[in-house]
Amino acid sequence: MALIYRKLTENDLETFIALRVAQLREEGAREELDLRPALRDYYRRHLADGTFVSWLAVAEGRIIGTSGMSFVEKPPYFGCPTGRIGLLSSMYTAPEHRRRGIARELLRRVVAEARAYGCGAVQITASDMGVLLYSDFGFVKNGNFMQYKL
Repeated sequence: MALIYRKLTENDLETFIALRVAQLREEGAREELDLRPALRDYYRRHLADGTFVSWLAVAEGRIIGTSGMSFVEKPPYFGCPTGRIGLLSSMYTAPEHRRRGIARELLRRVVAEARAYGCGAVQITASDMGVLLYSDFGFVKNGNFMQYKL
C-alpha cells in the first residue's frame, strides 16, 4: 500500500468532517446535534486565515488518517513566552490502518507546523487510546487543566 502524506485542502473537507465525527463517536461523545455545519464553518474560516492546519494520510486515493492543529494566542507566560499555543485535535486513523506508525507521522508533521508558527507549546485533551502515542512522543500530563462549560 502506497501511503502519501499531504495537507488538508478545502476540497477534502466533507471527508475530513466525516472522519472527525467518526472519531468523536468512537471516543464516546454523545451526539446531541448535527455538528457538521459548525465543523464546516470552523475549518473553512481557519484554513483560510492560516490558524488551522492538518496533515492527512492518503492510501489509494482515500483519506485514512487525519491530524489537526489550531493556533491560538494568549498572554505570554514563563512556560510559553510567545503566548502562541497549538491545540492538537482530529488525530484519527481508520481502524484497519492502525498500529503502522501513521498517527506518529501525522503528529510529527503537525507539531512541526506549530513550531514553524512560533508556538511555545502544544496542548491536547487525549483519548485513552492516544495517551501512549503522545507520551512516547514527549507530551506530559498537566494536572492543572480544568474546564468550565458554558
